[in-house]
Amino acid sequence: MAAAKTKDTRGRNFATEVWIDSAPPNWQSKAGELKIPCFISPCHDKDLKDDGIGFKKAHWHVMLMFEGKKSEEQVRELCQTFGGVGLEKIQSLRAYARYLCHLDEGDDKAHYSPEDVISLGGADYYTVIDLPEEKYVHIAEIMEFCIENEITSFSELSMYAVVHRKDWFRILVDKNTTYLREFLKSRHYDKVNNSIMRIDDKGNLLPYPVDRRTGEALNE
Repeated sequence: MAAAKTKDTRGRNFATEVWIDSAPPNWQSKAGELKIPCFISPCHDKDLKDDGIGFKKAHWHVMLMFEGKKSEEQVRELCQTFGGVGLEKIQSLRAYARYLCHLDEGDDKAHYSPEDVISLGGADYYTVIDLPEEKYVHIAEIMEFCIENEITSFSELSMYAVVHRKDWFRILVDKNTTYLREFLKSRHYDKVNNSIMRIDDKGNLLPYPVDRRTGEALNE
C-alpha cells in the first residue's frame, strides 16, 4: 500500500501583524533589511472592535512575498526579527493586498489610503491591487477634475497628479495617455473656439457661457 502523501504546508505569500505596543524600534527598517518583497499597511488605528464599541489596538499588517515556497517555520522566524505576531498563508495576493487598506470593505470598516502603504524589496503595491474596471473609474475622475478646474494642459494635470494624486499619475504615465491627451486637446480647442461644453445635474450636454473676449468659462 502506498504511503499517504504529506500535505504541503509551504507557500510563497504570507501575512503577519505588528502591534504598536510590542513593535521593536526601527522595525520597518528591520523588515527592509530582509531584502524580501514586502508591503506594510498604513497603521490601522481606526478599526472598531467586534462589538462596535471602541477601537482595536493600533497595528500594521505586513505581507511577505517570496519567489520560492517557504515553510511556515521559516517565515515565522523571519517575522520575529521585526516583531511580527502570528502568521497567515495568503490565498489571494491581490485580495489581501487590497485588504491592507480595506479597499473592498463596507462603510463599517475604516478605509486607509493606498499612498500610505510602504513597499519594500522592489514590490509595487499599485501593480498588485489594480483591478481592470477601476481604470475607467479613475479616468472619469480625472476628466471631471479637468472640467471643474478648467484644465486643458496635460503638463499641468501631470504636475498636479505628481503632488496630490499618485494613483492618477500612474494612469497618466502607464495607461491611456493618448486618450487623455486627446481629451485635453479637444477641451482646449473648444475653449479657444468658444464652444466648450458641460454636463448638467441631469446628464444633459450643454454649452458653457463663455467670455468671448478672454475665452474663459463664466459662472452661471
